Amino acid sequence: MPLLSQKEVLNLKLSCIPLPHLKMLASNFGISNKGSVAEIIKRILEEQPSEKIINEFIKQKYIERIRERKAIISDEDLKKELMKVRTFSWGVVQGQLDQKIQAEYVRKIVRYEDLLNNVKSKLHDDVTNYVICTWFNHWTTVLIEEHIGIHKKVIPTIKNIKGVDIFFDGQPFDLKVTYLPRGYNPIDAMKNPSDLAIWMYENQGAQRFGADNRLFVVLLDKEAPERNWESKRDFNLVFHKIDDFFDRETVSKKNEIVFTFGRKTYTAVAKVLIITK
Repeated sequence: MPLLSQKEVLNLKLSCIPLPHLKMLASNFGISNKGSVAEIIKRILEEQPSEKIINEFIKQKYIERIRERKAIISDEDLKKELMKVRTFSWGVVQGQLDQKIQAEYVRKIVRYEDLLNNVKSKLHDDVTNYVICTWFNHWTTVLIEEHIGIHKKVIPTIKNIKGVDIFFDGQPFDLKVTYLPRGYNPIDAMKNPSDLAIWMYENQGAQRFGADNRLFVVLLDKEAPERNWESKRDFNLVFHKIDDFFDRETVSKKNEIVFTFGRKTYTAVAKVLIITK
């Protein structure tokens, strides 16, 4: 999507607030909190409320959510658990576990005992590796996204809405924490991050296609790309780079990129932060 107006962004921010919290916000403004989400948002916008107050409300609720997660496991304990991962090998392509089971076990093996033996000797390790990699990616991303969400120049969302995870410098962004794509030249990525953004838009999966604004946080070990995953849990480095990025960066027309997907051309606002030692 192209750059949005302040009114469009404010509408999106309100749409990212769950109904119970939205009712609370409306009451804080002295506005009726009856009816649907759309009705409440319409009444709030008609009153031309202070965006600063809305931002502070969202931030407060987001911090409360982080506190709830920390009550289950603290940041330090979670980091210690993530350091226990020794290897990072999917064993099966992400998202294709069922396909592998069908092709290599269900439809290929005809004897029951052979099936059990193969599951124990091969599939067990594949599934274990898959779960570990997924678990590692999930919880490292949680810590990184929470750190981004509490930055003074970022307004996070407190309800899932497609294509919007944060608001930065007055614009919505889908936050993507990822690794440098396999085979992509690290030097080219560092020199031309916009080209990397275009590549990632154009090479996304069709089922998860989106042309929303995106902020890519890309992890890279220049000396050993196969160990990019370890950079993701180097939280001192990652958090320092994130803070520096949001402290100095802004969003403008120059961040618009044009990409092609499925024979159609799209425009989006893209920011890229490459984190490397």
